[in-house]
Amino acid sequence: MPSVVLDGDPVPADGSLPASALAGAGRRPFGFYVHVPFCVTRCGYCDFNTYTAGELRSRDGAATASPATYADQAAAEVRLARRVLGAADLPVSTVFVGGGTPTLLPPEDLGRVVAAVDDAFGLAPDAEVTTEANPETVDRDALLRLRDAGFTRVSFGMQSARPHVLAVLDRTHTPGRPEQCVAWAREAGFEHVNLDLIYGTPGETDADWAASLDAAVAAGPDHVSAYSLIVEDGTRLAARVRRGELAAPDDDTMADRYLMADDALTAAGYAAYEVSNWARGTAARSRHNLLYWTGGDWWGVGPGAHSHVNGTRWWNVKHPAAYAARLAEGISPGHAREVLGAEDRRFERILLELRIAEGCPLDLLDDAGRAAAARAAADGLLEPAAHAAGRAVLTRRGRLLADAVVRDLT
Repeated sequence: MPSVVLDGDPVPADGSLPASALAGAGRRPFGFYVHVPFCVTRCGYCDFNTYTAGELRSRDGAATASPATYADQAAAEVRLARRVLGAADLPVSTVFVGGGTPTLLPPEDLGRVVAAVDDAFGLAPDAEVTTEANPETVDRDALLRLRDAGFTRVSFGMQSARPHVLAVLDRTHTPGRPEQCVAWAREAGFEHVNLDLIYGTPGETDADWAASLDAAVAAGPDHVSAYSLIVEDGTRLAARVRRGELAAPDDDTMADRYLMADDALTAAGYAAYEVSNWARGTAARSRHNLLYWTGGDWWGVGPGAHSHVNGTRWWNVKHPAAYAARLAEGISPGHAREVLGAEDRRFERILLELRIAEGCPLDLLDDAGRAAAARAAADGLLEPAAHAAGRAVLTRRGRLLADAVVRDLT
């Protein structure tokens, strides 16, 4: 299906990559991201590439794309990836299925996509295989089936424990349901379980946020992610803020909520290993996200999914119907791509590595950046001991100002 390339260069019809991307294949960690673009309803704050059933119908009411055929399409792109990447030995260390709402698909369909990755590339013996899950779309049986399908990790979207906060976010799950899902996941044999939280929702109080943190900790996951609410242009939430129905998030309140999260999670035995992520021990860290943050390679499957292989980055057509049509024609669903230069790659390393607990090496910085790092260490934004040892590592106060620190260092 034709697609107008707005940015970047066209992706060849066969999906082939420049020789520079294939150089050293197999020497870097390699993973798959699988995007499932379907949702029952659209949350008011969400600007992800997702579609409800009504949005996937033509004017005459016919479905233009369907969850029922999606696993076959995703598996077809996995096979395309194998052809594009050639015969290099590329054992897959991580698979992450996100959305959208992946668990709108039957566990067996998600398992077929994972099996396609294993058939085409081979999963590493200790591969981490994660799916996101909306709490209302899984139960004890579904989680058992997901575990049987090869998933080792599950991430539940909790957001808040307070009904009025969930209502502002247009989240439809019942308070208490995510905690029940954690218990079911443990019974099913999932060793690693994450809860996602959002802070700063209009109308949320400190007491509401404290209650959400308490509920998350009490549920017993070994990983918690806590993100500040971002009001994205074009969302229903943004329209409500613009009309004055809801107050825009306040920066000082956001900082206070972040510190509340860090205090509560640290006291409960979690350690921050990235600005927005806490884990109970190294094994509980999200290895897939660490692959992103530390410059690994990954192939993004699905409409709108982004991929990166050794400095070449590309992204797929966004609409599920266009995605399906391209695969049916035997051509790449890639929409456009770019080859990053050395300076862009250096900047991205600083941007991403600075966010993780190990920080980034000072020798990535230019002279101005090293001078800025010295000032940041003196100002309490970077750890002095790490700075003396040749690394830029954010302090807790530095995490609050991470974007500003990155700007100074780059």
